[in-house]
Amino acid sequence: MSCADSYLYPTVFDSSYYKPGGPVFLYIGGETSGESRFSNLQTGIIQILMQKFNGLGVILENRYYGQSYPFNTSTTDELRFLTTEQTIADNAYFRQHATFPGINATLNSPDTPWIMYGGSLAGAQTAFTMKAYNDIFAGGIGSSATVQALLEYPYWYNPIMKFGPSDCISRLVSIVDKIDALIGTNNQTGIQQLKDIFGLGSLSSLGDFAMTIAFPIGGPMNYPTNTWQELNWSDRYGSSDFWDFCSNITNPAPPANTTAVDTALAAYSSGEPWTGLGNYAAYVKRVLLPQCTTGRINSTDAGCFSTQNATFYADPTNSAARSYLYSTCAESGGYQTAPLWGPSLISRVLQVPYTQQWCTWAFPPGAYNSIPPTPAMQYYNSYGGWDIQAPNLALIDGNTDVWLDLCYHSNLVDKVRISSDEYPSYLIAGAGHHWDSYGIKDVEAEPAYIREAHLWEMRTVEGFLKRWGKK
Repeated sequence: MSCADSYLYPTVFDSSYYKPGGPVFLYIGGETSGESRFSNLQTGIIQILMQKFNGLGVILENRYYGQSYPFNTSTTDELRFLTTEQTIADNAYFRQHATFPGINATLNSPDTPWIMYGGSLAGAQTAFTMKAYNDIFAGGIGSSATVQALLEYPYWYNPIMKFGPSDCISRLVSIVDKIDALIGTNNQTGIQQLKDIFGLGSLSSLGDFAMTIAFPIGGPMNYPTNTWQELNWSDRYGSSDFWDFCSNITNPAPPANTTAVDTALAAYSSGEPWTGLGNYAAYVKRVLLPQCTTGRINSTDAGCFSTQNATFYADPTNSAARSYLYSTCAESGGYQTAPLWGPSLISRVLQVPYTQQWCTWAFPPGAYNSIPPTPAMQYYNSYGGWDIQAPNLALIDGNTDVWLDLCYHSNLVDKVRISSDEYPSYLIAGAGHHWDSYGIKDVEAEPAYIREAHLWEMRTVEGFLKRWGKK
C-alpha cells in the first residue's frame, strides 16, 4: 500500500495574504482533525507569517485523523500504516504534489519555498521531516516538538509541581502520600472508605480510582476536564479550570461538613488529618461525577470512570483517540506515570502496566500487524531524539510545558542549548504547550514574552527565505 496514493489529502488553505513569489506555510495537523487547526490560519502563527511574508497557509491533516482515514475502521491490521516514517513521507509527498485551486502558480515547484510548522506531536513530525527531507523545504518550526520517546513519563507533572500554587501543591502531595500509605497496608475497609469519600466507592480498579481523582491535574492519557496543559496566555484559547481546582483545594473557609472529611481517615495516618481532603473530594463530586450521566460509575459509559473493559478498547471505530493510542503503544510511549521516588501529584499505583493494559486490549494481533509488548521507541528516536538537528529546523519550547522533557530544551539534557542562524532554538520563559501557535492578529498587543517569541519566529523565517534564495 503506497503511503502517497492510498487516500486523498483533505486540506484547507488561505490565500488572502498571498502574492506571487510568496512562500507556502504548511501547518502539520498532528493528532487532531485539520478542522480543529483553523484558528491558526485565522489568528495564529500561520496568519502572522502569511501576513508578514505574503505567503499562503495550508493545513495538512495527519493520516488516520479527521477525514484522512484510509480505511472505514481501525483494526490492528488497518493501523499498520500509521507510522512515523509514513506520516513524514506524507508531508514530503504533499509538498511536491499539492495543488491550490484558484492560485495561478505552480506552488509545488522545487523553486517555491515551503516552510513547515507543527506543535506537539506535529512539531516532532515537522522536525523529523526536516531531518529526512531537508532539501525540499526552506525551513521548519517545531513548537513543543516531542522529539524524544520515553516509555515512562513521570516528568509530565514536574512543571505543575514547580510552578503551581505552592499551598495547593503541598496539600495534594501530602494527600497522595497518605493515599498510597493506606493502599500499601491493603486495609480494604480503609480503602473503601477513601473511595466512598470521593463518591467513587463502586470503582473496582484502584488504578481507575487514582486516575479519576487525578483528572483535574492530568490523568494518564485521559483529560475529560481542563488541566495545567490547557492554560494559555490568551483567554480566547485557554481555560482557568486548573486555578479553580487549586482554589478549591486551598479554600480557607469551607463548610463544616467539608472540613470534617479531613479527619475521616485520620485513624489510618496515626491521627494526622488529611488537610484539604474534604475540599478535594467536594471538587471531584461537584465537577467530575456529574459527567457520568448514567450513574454507572464503574463502567465505560460516556463520562464514567472505569477502564476495565477490553471489548470497549477493542472497538475498531475510527477515532482520534484510537489513532493516538496506537501511535503511543506502537512507537512513541510517554506513559504518564507517578515517579518511583520523591513527591508525587498522582498515586504511585499509576505505573506502566496500567497504560499498557489499554494497548493490549485495544490492539490484539492481526494477520499482518501486531504491536510490540512495549513501544518500539527505536523507530521514533532514530531521527535524533533530544539531539535532533537539521539545517533550518527551528525548535521552540515553553519552560512550563508538561511535555517539555520530551522536547529539545528538556531538563533531562545536561547541556546548554545555543541558538544559531542555521540551527535556531528558543525557550520561552513562562510559556506552556506550543503557546506560540496562538495569536490575536496584533503581535504588538500580545504579552511581551509571546510577542518576542513571535518576532523571533519572523526573524527566523526571514533567514530561512534568504538562505533558500541563495540555493
